Amino acid sequence: MTITATSTSMPALIRAIAALGAAWNVFGVIQFWGQLSTTPAMLVAKGMTAAQATLYASLPGWMTIVFAIGVFGGLVGSVLLLIGQRAATTLLGMSLVGYIALYIGDIFEGVFAAFGTGQVVVLTIVVAIAAALLLLSLHADRRGWLR
Repeated sequence: MTITATSTSMPALIRAIAALGAAWNVFGVIQFWGQLSTTPAMLVAKGMTAAQATLYASLPGWMTIVFAIGVFGGLVGSVLLLIGQRAATTLLGMSLVGYIALYIGDIFEGVFAAFGTGQVVVLTIVVAIAAALLLLSLHADRRGWLR
């Protein structure tokens, strides 16, 4: 039996990037779950100062919600992109919005000021990856690779 590619089959490179996106977001989900159960004492034990730990533990609940939207939207969206589903674009868009909201929250809640450039760089990379996955999904949809 021979399987031939059609003009609407998604290239392997796109699928590979989607798989990497899913793996990246699994890491994000692990970080998210870890954040839910931490206490200031645990954060200090992991190397934060007492002031950083107190700030981190007292962030408003909406920041936890947008973090969840970012990681779970990114994970499900990446999996949907991997299997060629058009709904990937919506979920990856929601993920990007979640991460942008988290970035804004980090600015206004003083997280960037308390943690320094490293935190800015990490979250900037997260937002950039979310944007790239969304753009990839939009490209795949325009090419007719999503159904």
